[in-house]
Amino acid sequence: MRWEAVLWLLVLQAAWALAGGQVRYSVPEEAEAGTVVGRLAQDLGLEAGEAEARRLRLVAQGRRASVEVSGASGALLVSSRLDREELCGKSAPCALRLEVLLERPLRVFHVELEVTDINDNAPIFPAARKNLSIAESSVPGSRFPLEGASDADIGANAQLSYTLSPSEHFSLDLQKSNERNIEPELVLTKPLDRETIPVHRLVLTATDGGRPSLTGTMELVISVLDANDNAPQFNQSVYKVQLPESAAVGTLVMRVNAMDPDEGLNSEVTYAVTNFIPPNGRDLISINPNTAEIHLKAALDFEEVNQFDFRIEAKDKGAPPLSGHCKVVLEVLDVNDNAPEVWVTSLSVPVPEDASVGTVVALLSVSDRDSGENGRVRCWVWPASPFGLEATFAGSYSLVLREALDRERVSEYEVEVRAEDGGAPALRARRGLRVPVSDVNDNAPAFAQAVYTVLARENNAAGAELARLWARDPDEAGNGRVSYSLWEGGAGGGWRAASSYVSVDAESGRLWALRPLDYEELQVLQFEVRAVDAGEPPLWGNATVQLFVLDENDNAPALLPPAGPAPEAAEAAAGAVSVSEPGTLWAWAAWGAPAGQVVAKIRAVDADSGYNAWLRYELWEPRGKGPFRVGLYSGEVSTARALDEADGPRQRLLIVVRDHGEPARSATATLSVSLVEAAEAALAAAAGSSSASSSSVSRSALGAEPGPGGAASAATNVWLVVAICAVSSLFLLAVVLYVASRWAPRAAVLSG
Repeated sequence: MRWEAVLWLLVLQAAWALAGGQVRYSVPEEAEAGTVVGRLAQDLGLEAGEAEARRLRLVAQGRRASVEVSGASGALLVSSRLDREELCGKSAPCALRLEVLLERPLRVFHVELEVTDINDNAPIFPAARKNLSIAESSVPGSRFPLEGASDADIGANAQLSYTLSPSEHFSLDLQKSNERNIEPELVLTKPLDRETIPVHRLVLTATDGGRPSLTGTMELVISVLDANDNAPQFNQSVYKVQLPESAAVGTLVMRVNAMDPDEGLNSEVTYAVTNFIPPNGRDLISINPNTAEIHLKAALDFEEVNQFDFRIEAKDKGAPPLSGHCKVVLEVLDVNDNAPEVWVTSLSVPVPEDASVGTVVALLSVSDRDSGENGRVRCWVWPASPFGLEATFAGSYSLVLREALDRERVSEYEVEVRAEDGGAPALRARRGLRVPVSDVNDNAPAFAQAVYTVLARENNAAGAELARLWARDPDEAGNGRVSYSLWEGGAGGGWRAASSYVSVDAESGRLWALRPLDYEELQVLQFEVRAVDAGEPPLWGNATVQLFVLDENDNAPALLPPAGPAPEAAEAAAGAVSVSEPGTLWAWAAWGAPAGQVVAKIRAVDADSGYNAWLRYELWEPRGKGPFRVGLYSGEVSTARALDEADGPRQRLLIVVRDHGEPARSATATLSVSLVEAAEAALAAAAGSSSASSSSVSRSALGAEPGPGGAASAATNVWLVVAICAVSSLFLLAVVLYVASRWAPRAAVLSG
């Protein structure tokens, strides 16, 4: 019955193939040899016997076709085992393309043979036995992937399903990796206990979808590993320890201990330090992994970190290892190992010398990294100065001005701020500040003397330096830069301006003459010199200069003209006619005049002063024992003896007037004395008395005896000369003493 169905299927397929223009056949794999696949000759339209006559055959293929053409019947037969999996693997459909050759005439036909799959392959696992090791600590829900089985068939014959033998600890879960593949996973459904069941044996079965279905199995051997299910436990969860920051490196901080109730390697514990807060603590602490002794491996610093928190991990040697943890709090105790620190946060210098009291000069910050009394700081300023400290808020101070400044007294202060903490022993720090004082124009220029006495000789050259004046201004820069100028003064009753005689250099204070000075014109010049600084506003100071012009003997004595009538008039009155010679003075003397009779007085003046103006008179001609003589200082010409006719009618006298200067200067006077009778002399005297008879240049005397008036006049002239000399000497002495008194203490009098 089965073979009949197959034959009908082949007939229908052949008819369909011929209708489509190509012969197609289908044969199930594993068909027995000799099985007729199809009536090829008939399907190709050949007559009976024609297939053999025309040698109908298959063309040799590159791979074995497992079919052949029967020469007698022309049928396509199975010649050897057909294995679809060998021929096509997993490809579907599995179609073999054959070429059929027919001779006389030569023709080639294409035949397609499809080998259909049958469920001839059971599912196969990679191994018949799978060993698994699962820790007893695995939690329910844990998954363990398993390798699935494979089936060489295709289609439904290769669609697999899995089942697991019953177990209260495990179940099977199938995961689809794609549309065709299913991956089995072993799922733990109940906690394991190795001490109860050390090994679980299960069977995994794979079943394909063929009819009938085929199966494959794999044994699962599950070994339960002993779990390290007891972690080490510390006897304290938190350890607290205190250590001074001065503790030496290597100091034992503490020792901890953890217990593990497991046995063997699971109970052997090692220690490690983790989770440092702050992180740099790992550089300070070390722990012995076996003894749990904690040591310092670096110096502590309270000011850096005053507390360390870290965890100690105790780990056993189980597989997997378990660990326990405890927390250690290391408190660092402060010691006074830090001196105070002083910083200048702001410095406002230079400080103007007119700054008001309370002015803030600098802002300082003071701190001590220690704590408590070790960090409590007091500050002060050293040495004593116009500055002081004022606390603004904690750790901040202001350096303020406590007293008025004077740059001219102190131009810069070296201020030292000292700080001391409250530790035992106390530590100190200092910070130096340089506080320069800036100048303000608060000092007027001041001369070394209020009054300068300057002596200058007359006839000096124009531009000659008379003196140098100097005013000191203790300010600096422009405030202390002094310029000089004349502050007008005058001389004489007409108030002649000092600027017409002298000038002062604005930069150097050099006092110089604009023109030659003339004592006869100017004896004393008083004026003021002003020194002005360049500050803003400018300040000034004045000094009085008294310029005394010293006389030089630059003027010769000058003869004064007679005050009486001309000699010609006198002679006319006497009845004699005479012509006067130029530069000649006339006098009359009576015959018989006794010795000592004043017959004339030579009057002369000298514009100089003192010795330069002290005159003396000398009779130059005639020399020897003449009848006349001249008073040395009075200038009076008197008879040296009684006059007689032997002396002649006229005597010519040459008189020299000299001063006492160095060198001395002189003038000459010619005196012509007429010897007349007493009546003529009386007439000349009467003519002289009718005019202004007060002349001191020429005087006539009548009579033989000198009158008392003539003697008194001569005495008066002598005393007048003596008085003038005395006054001049006293004046000169006063000037010298004044100059000496000024020069001795100050050495400031300059003489030009």
